[in-house]
Amino acid sequence: MTVPPRGDDPPFPPAPPAGGKADADDSVYDRGISMRRQVLGDAHVERSMANVSEFARPVQDLVTEYVWGTVWNRDGLDLRTRSLLNLVMLTALNRMHELGVHVRGAVNNGCSRDQIREALLQTAVYCGAPAALESFRVAERVLAEIDVHE
Repeated sequence: MTVPPRGDDPPFPPAPPAGGKADADDSVYDRGISMRRQVLGDAHVERSMANVSEFARPVQDLVTEYVWGTVWNRDGLDLRTRSLLNLVMLTALNRMHELGVHVRGAVNNGCSRDQIREALLQTAVYCGAPAALESFRVAERVLAEIDVHE
């Protein structure tokens, strides 16, 4: 079933078959893998895909296709803006593992440390100081790891 378009929005692609991921040549899935690699890096994607269980494979495929293949490939926002939004939303949701992954992605997308800090500082007001403090700790750790590998 395809969701009807709203205005100029393209319709969502059809859902993958019940058995899991759509065929490997599916363009939405391929765009998703490509975007995921661009933002998160080849090593992260290789690890994620190699370590996924058969139980969790459907959700990995869904995320690759819809999150990375559809949403991250839309024209409405640039990748830096999408990354900063993710940092803020992951802070609000207290998803610190994913926050660390997306701090690295934000750097890959050209976000400066100042922009990352300002986005996280904004969360102190709207999400609360404890959430922001933890996000700052995670971001600082990831940025230090990036510095070591550069």
